[in-house]
Amino acid sequence: MHKHIASFRDFMYTQYFYDGIKITIGVLLPSLIFFQFDELLIGLPISLGALCVSVADNPGPNLHKRNAMLLTACFIFLVTLLTGLLNANPYLLGLEILLLSFLFSMFHIYGDRAASVGTATLLIMIFNIDQVRPYNQVLQHAFYVFGGGIWYLLLSLLFVQIRPYRYAQQSLGECIHEIAKYLKIKASFYGEGKAVNDIFKDLVKQQVIVNEQQENVREILFKSGKLQKDTTAESRLLVLIFIDMVDLFEQTMATHYDYNEVRNQYKNHQILPHFQKLIVKLSSELHYLGACLMYNEKPGKHLLTLKDLDLVKSKLDILEAEGVSVLVLKKILINIRNIFVRVDDIYKYYKSPHNNYVDKDREADLGKFVNHQDYNFGLFKNNLTFQSSYFRHALRVSLVLIFGFWVGKLLPVGHYSYWILLTILVILKPGFSLTKQRNYERVIGTVVGGIAGVLILMFVKDQTLRFSFLLLFMVLTYSFQRFKYVVSVLFMTPFVLILFSFISPQNNLNVATERIIDTLIGSAIAFIASYLLFPSWESFNFKKVLSTMVDANLNYFSVIVSKLSGKDISSTQYKLARKEVYVSTANMAATFQRMQNEPKNKQHKTTEVQKFVVLNHILTSYLANLSISSNNGSNGITAEHIKSIKKSFFYLRESISLLGDKNENVVLKPSITILETTDYHIDHQLQTEQLDQILKISSDVFKITEKL
Repeated sequence: MHKHIASFRDFMYTQYFYDGIKITIGVLLPSLIFFQFDELLIGLPISLGALCVSVADNPGPNLHKRNAMLLTACFIFLVTLLTGLLNANPYLLGLEILLLSFLFSMFHIYGDRAASVGTATLLIMIFNIDQVRPYNQVLQHAFYVFGGGIWYLLLSLLFVQIRPYRYAQQSLGECIHEIAKYLKIKASFYGEGKAVNDIFKDLVKQQVIVNEQQENVREILFKSGKLQKDTTAESRLLVLIFIDMVDLFEQTMATHYDYNEVRNQYKNHQILPHFQKLIVKLSSELHYLGACLMYNEKPGKHLLTLKDLDLVKSKLDILEAEGVSVLVLKKILINIRNIFVRVDDIYKYYKSPHNNYVDKDREADLGKFVNHQDYNFGLFKNNLTFQSSYFRHALRVSLVLIFGFWVGKLLPVGHYSYWILLTILVILKPGFSLTKQRNYERVIGTVVGGIAGVLILMFVKDQTLRFSFLLLFMVLTYSFQRFKYVVSVLFMTPFVLILFSFISPQNNLNVATERIIDTLIGSAIAFIASYLLFPSWESFNFKKVLSTMVDANLNYFSVIVSKLSGKDISSTQYKLARKEVYVSTANMAATFQRMQNEPKNKQHKTTEVQKFVVLNHILTSYLANLSISSNNGSNGITAEHIKSIKKSFFYLRESISLLGDKNENVVLKPSITILETTDYHIDHQLQTEQLDQILKISSDVFKITEKL
């Protein structure tokens, strides 16, 4: 029970709940105010404009959010005006749907933020379909919608001004939570409850989430003008914690062993449960730090202490005295201790906030770690071909929406047939698997939520209590819409039904029935279209993603080797290479997940792709381990090392070539320093082992690539 209460408290401090409150205020307040003056017909379009602009209020830098919302407000004004003028003629209206659906769906080529602007604009078009007004009222209605958009924009900016660091704190706290989950999954390797292969699958999935969170925090910290220019202790603290967390995540990836072998070797010595407990405790420590950021609290005492680490060390010493080889476990314990030290550094930041600083050169380099979106028209023009998945998606959306429009016109589906178009719009995604997932979530959420809404309307007659339910469901709908869509829809349906009960007290059951039927019709149309109409199957497009992954690992390896050989490799250069590995790994894992959700007859060599994903994850771990050992003073490489490195490079280059990408950018520098002095014997022995591991896994990557 205590755990559920803590989870609910955590949720209330997330950016999602924060956004839910903000959107609810933005959407509901105009209608409530104008309702008091018996002018609900003015309040509703203002609320509608606020709702559409809120779609573009995505996480990220304030400047980008402001520009996106302002652009959305302008677009919804123009589209509301155009739709109002064409509503009397269904053929012209159909032409508008066809053309605008294609145009605004093509916004996906400019990234998620631009895609949300396009979606918001199509939403206002759908909401205004069939709303025939006298021409002298159309312009007035469009201005109300525009006013609602500007109102929400100002409200969003006000939230930022009141607590400028809050969003960054929440985002960083959630990022740390996801890293903690990743660490907890790794702890499962030392238990017996789950197969090693299944744990790897969970790790790869979690790495996708961690990467998304890290990208989000990078955007907020390093693209926000205020945070970049601010030199307060609070802003410096956030930057330093994030930098350490990225390094800490690398540390968590830097240990990889044959965990089946580890389990077999130590299963009778009762030592592995102590490692599992230690890592779980470290994961809880990270959860605690993330929660402190989200609650805006200063962390207290460590949950994991040096005594815990020393206790496990003493148990290893006892085993070693008994003649048991514990070298592998010692390496793992050293890694855990290093992670603990990084966590302890964060505690020190809180104790001495005035000493926290990022040097100017390092600060200038931080902007290099964020992606910069190209918005030129040439990108749009170059994607006007069937070779582009974005073009096929935009064409699919426009054709399916016009089909849904005529279905609503020709079939007796009730007064709210725009719900068919709304369902199609939110379900259809560029890839089949995402469309399939949204379809399932939309149908389940609508049916269950519809039943819940009808029951509330039947048994709750008190208007104040109904309004309380309305408020609660609105907040939860907007809180969950960006990370648990099925839950969002589940609360959205009763909130819509209760809203209609206030606007039109009669026929609530009919409204619920129409919404469910229209949702089912729209879902069926969208799902069939995603399968038959210009489908985009991941199985036929995955080679480019795999090639990018190997290329990133090869570049990462090259940077590490250059550093080992005494080359002047800057911290920024190294971390950029590392970031590309994490991003490409997450993209590859996400692609594989989508591929698994496609029809069986469309999947291609799934077993081999899964093995490829796991092998590259292991390769990244080995490279991270080699990098960390080099940071600890193991510089200089031998002639024997050169052989292993060249062979590894050969296998990785050949893998890229087989995948169809001739890469000539990464080359092994011929001037690698060869050090053969005995002073480095221990470090060189460790490096030899690490490079042998990298060579073996590179060979395995090449072999599986041949099968692909």
